[in-house]
Amino acid sequence: MRTGAAAGHVGYYHEAILFDSDEHLLAVVLPFLLGGVEAGEPAVVGFGGRNAELVRRALPAGSGVTFLPGGDVYARPTAAIRSYRKLLTSYVADGAQQIRIVGELPPAALGSTWDWWARYESAINHAYDDFPLWSMCAYDTRVTPAGVLADVARTHPRVARPDGSHVPTGVYTEPTSYLAEPRPLLPDPVQRTAPVVELTDPTPAQARAAVYAADRGQLPADDVEDLVVAVSEMVTNALRHGLPPARIRLWSGADRIVVAVSDGGDGPKDPFAGLLPATNGSSGGLGLWISHQSCNHVALHRGPDGFMVRLTAGNPHFPA
Repeated sequence: MRTGAAAGHVGYYHEAILFDSDEHLLAVVLPFLLGGVEAGEPAVVGFGGRNAELVRRALPAGSGVTFLPGGDVYARPTAAIRSYRKLLTSYVADGAQQIRIVGELPPAALGSTWDWWARYESAINHAYDDFPLWSMCAYDTRVTPAGVLADVARTHPRVARPDGSHVPTGVYTEPTSYLAEPRPLLPDPVQRTAPVVELTDPTPAQARAAVYAADRGQLPADDVEDLVVAVSEMVTNALRHGLPPARIRLWSGADRIVVAVSDGGDGPKDPFAGLLPATNGSSGGLGLWISHQSCNHVALHRGPDGFMVRLTAGNPHFPA
């Protein structure tokens, strides 16, 4: 039997914590974790260094709460989904009737790469719904941009408050609708200059050669190879599933390589494309899933001229 606010709920019970002080955060997190331990449920913390230590010190010795190592689980959205699904599967196999997890994204995720983390926060409502999971995602309102908080409200059905209440956000949007919405794409500053490569209807081999040629040694060799694979997959998708013309534009910056692959089509119909393995025969789904694991940031954009995928290897973070 599930306990607490999620008692009687089937599937994923997803909440946000919108906190404005350490005391606020602890007032929500400590009862959540200790209530899980008392009920014999796995209780897990996926916080970064400062907040993990804050919670660790506030818990009684030998509390039975599990701390995930650092914030490594949130390196990339697909990696986080894979890691958590593996963890959840192991707990269910051991007989868990409910799993409690509290986590937070690293601060850098709230900036120029927020678009794919917003997609993550929406997609996990579906990706984790086959587990008896109750999780809380913590956001510090003192430093979180307003636009991010607006997305948090739309991707989390409820907010957990210090008084023990669990209040509907009122604007939660189902993933299939949220993920299908067109969204503005923040331009990378390197795109303000002319691309070093611009090709129309290239073969995948030509696209791979272009990435190799743009490498000035600013990236580790493995990152370049991963980008080569991702660009090849996206060009293949554009030629096979999109509408002409297929184009590739490439920029080489001091700490990153940015590649935009576009075509005149509408892009994949699967709203979860890239974040979850394609299971419904979705065109191009496997390639997008590979690219989300190969690159440091992947942005999808639908516009009046068609569909575009922007791939970044290296440092994807830049000021707005």
